[in-house]
This record gives sequence, structure tokens and C-alpha cells, in this order.
Amino acid sequence: MSQSADTLNNPIEHNVDCYKRDTCRLCGSQNLDLVMPLPATPIADGYFSIERKDESQACYALDLYLCQGCGLVHLCDVVNPELIYRQYLYETTTSPGLVAHFQKYADDVLSRIKLSPGSLVLEIGSNDGTLLNFFRGRGLCVLGVDPAREIAQRATQAGVETWPEFFSVDLSERIKHQKGPADVVIANNVMANIDDLDSFIKGVRNVLSPQGIFIFETGYWVDSVHNLVFDNVYHEHISYFSVKPLVTFFKKHGMELICVDRTPTKGGSIRGTVQVAGGSRKVEACVLEFIETEIREGFYRPAMYKEFAGNINCQKEKLLGLLRRLKAESKTIAGYGASHSVTTFLYYFGITGQFLDFIVDDNPRKHNTLSPGLHVPVFASEAIYEKRPDYILILAWRFAEIVMKKHQKYLQDNGHFITPLPTPRLHQ
Repeated sequence: MSQSADTLNNPIEHNVDCYKRDTCRLCGSQNLDLVMPLPATPIADGYFSIERKDESQACYALDLYLCQGCGLVHLCDVVNPELIYRQYLYETTTSPGLVAHFQKYADDVLSRIKLSPGSLVLEIGSNDGTLLNFFRGRGLCVLGVDPAREIAQRATQAGVETWPEFFSVDLSERIKHQKGPADVVIANNVMANIDDLDSFIKGVRNVLSPQGIFIFETGYWVDSVHNLVFDNVYHEHISYFSVKPLVTFFKKHGMELICVDRTPTKGGSIRGTVQVAGGSRKVEACVLEFIETEIREGFYRPAMYKEFAGNINCQKEKLLGLLRRLKAESKTIAGYGASHSVTTFLYYFGITGQFLDFIVDDNPRKHNTLSPGLHVPVFASEAIYEKRPDYILILAWRFAEIVMKKHQKYLQDNGHFITPLPTPRLHQ
């Protein structure tokens, strides 16, 4: 019998690194089908200094389950959030295009929702405060909540007050008492990371003003499948959302999903707008249209996931065949990219130090570190020109065009790029 879903609400006290739940985190059903097993991996962002090369890292199961009750795709194995977020390294400003995306995001919200000067905008999982800063610049009061202590401290010092805590019902009471109710509550790429979503949404509803709205952005599982973005599956992301299960979930909590917009971030995402049930805004036709498409394309049938995995495995064999041939010719191969998704990619494709001589990345926080588990060394991108690898495999493959444009000199010097997906391809 698994531990209850409440176990990690106080993970330090319970002193567990990981537990396995046996119910759907949206509807509570125990009717769960294993539809896509992935190799166990360490925590995806567990890069550490080269001096620690002899240390081993724990790996945790990474299997996808489909709930036959509501249709949610999710991980049942939940890693203690204290292990993931307290020393979190990722910052919004390090992801290509996200700053511009959030500026447009703030503009879009304010064009649709009329807020009075001084209205409170609360963001849960606010990271470095990039989005809230745009709202602050429009004369609104802002508050961020984020458990990454160092990032929260830097955001506060930069002018975006950020509380370094996990969001909860109790915290929502403190916010309401000290700041008043929020007219807008935002959670971007957060809901997919939370195990106890029932408590989370109770806290959101509690802090929301009567006519307030909750806006969330999250990866859209339908787009992930269409675009082969399987490497967005890692322990930080424990739910993979489509619209149908979310409608059911919000209804259970006396709220309603009234609008869904598609956004291109993270390999395909959705932005949902939610109000308290019976609110003044009408449910837009797009909500039903999303659900009809999901059902028609088979996203609630296990057979679809067999086809998805088969497609990825086909590309995997093609890429491994190419890498084996190059190593047999004594070619040096570097990887480009040291993000969370790279960990899943390397483990699923079986690409170890046998194939990669080193990895480069543009984020200074990753320089002179070792990749999680496999311990491939990571250097600054300047190493491309110092070490001159024969080939560079673009592990951050969704940003391949940006990478190749930035390193035209490498190509001009007879270097070769390899893009692994949607199908392996050589660029020279």
C-alpha cells in the first residue's frame, strides 16, 4: 500500500525521498494503466561539481500512467519536492524567448481583464519575478511565492516581493490577511509539479477575490505527443495535462474553466482561465472544442501511447546507429544543452559517456559540472572552439535553429551538427 497523497506536505518530517501513490491526483480513481515506461533517472537538474565525480546519485522510476477515471496522464512516483526545489537552479531569464513571452502574457491578461490600480496580482511559482515585474510596471501590486530561497531573495531585492515558501491553504490565509484577496492568481508551469492539487486549488480559491480569476499555463500533453517532446517527462513534472481532465477537476472544486488558449512554449502549452463557478464570465466554445479533439485523437485510449513510444524508439535506433558509426570512425562528439529535459533524453536514448566526450551549455550555472547520473562533464559553449569536436549533438533539440545560427563559425570550420528529433539529421 502506498503512502497517502498528503505525505509530502511536510516532507522533512516524514523524511522520504520518494513515494508511489496508487490513485489519480485529479479524481482519486485507482483505475490506472501503465501506458509508457521510461528509464529511471536521477533528479533532472541534479548537475553537480566535477570534484564530486565519484559520488553516485539515486535514480527514481519515471513511468507514465493513464487514469481511466478522468483521463489524466501522470507519474505515480513522486520525488520529495524539498530535494528538487530548495536549491533550484533554473531561472526564467535563461530560457530562450521566455522573457518576451511573459511580456506579451501580461499585456494579453490586462487587455482582457480590467483591473484597478493597486489590484493584487499573486503568482505561485514566480521564480525570478520576470512576469510579475511586467504587472508591477503597470501600477499593480504584486506578490510572488516560490520555495527556491536564493531565487526568491534575489527577486525581492530586485523589487518583486517574493515569499520563499511552498503554496498551501494556510499560506493563502496569511496572504489574504496581510495583502488582501487577489484579483488575479497566476501559476505558470506549476500545476504539473504539484502532487496534492486538491489542497493547491483550495488555496487558490481561498485567496481569490469573488470576481477574481485564476490563470495557469502548463504543458499541453496533446502537443507534447504531436511534437515528440517526450523529454519534458521528468520528476519535476508529475502531471501531463489535457483539457478534459482539468474541466472535471475544477468542477469538483466549485470552479469552472472558461477559456483555453494555445501557446508555443515548452514544446506546446495551454493557458487556462478559471473563475468561481457561476461567475460573470461565460464559458467559451474553445473549451469543448479542445475536449472533442482530444477524444477524437485517442488521448484517453492506451493504444495511442504504444504508437507514441514506437515512434520515439524508431528515432532512437536511427540516432544510435549514427553515433555508433561515428565513434567507430574515432570521431569526437559533444552534446549541446544541459537542461532538465536532457537528462530524460540521455537516459531514454541510452546515450552515455561512451558516445559523448563532453557537453556544452550557455548557462554559467552549469559550467564545470557533471550531468546527472551519467556524469558527462559540462563546459561553457566556448569549449566548442577550444576542444573542436568533430560533431555536436544538439540535446536541446527544440532550440536547434537558435544554436546553429549562433555557432555558424563552427560549421564554417568544418564542424557538423546533429539534430536528433523529429528525426536524426546531419547539418554541415
